Amino acid sequence: MKTVTMLEFRRNAEGVLRRVAKGERLLLSHRGKPMARLEPLNGAAAAPATDDPFLQIAQRATRSPKGRTQHADIDQILYGRR
Repeated sequence: MKTVTMLEFRRNAEGVLRRVAKGERLLLSHRGKPMARLEPLNGAAAAPATDDPFLQIAQRATRSPKGRTQHADIDQILYGRR
């Protein structure tokens, strides 16, 4: 199973999810440790990629007056730690 880092996933979530949609199974790692497995849903009626709001997040994002969110802040929000 191929590994995708959190950094790669953050930079190219749409591309990674397209790989999964084509049937590829991936291991998501954070700071060198395996954290999650990404695999296609079998038997479930998945929404078409064009209708998936997660894949359209880049078009929905707006600039923040505070600037870019730092990785440590994202980790704090997601994992409750820095």
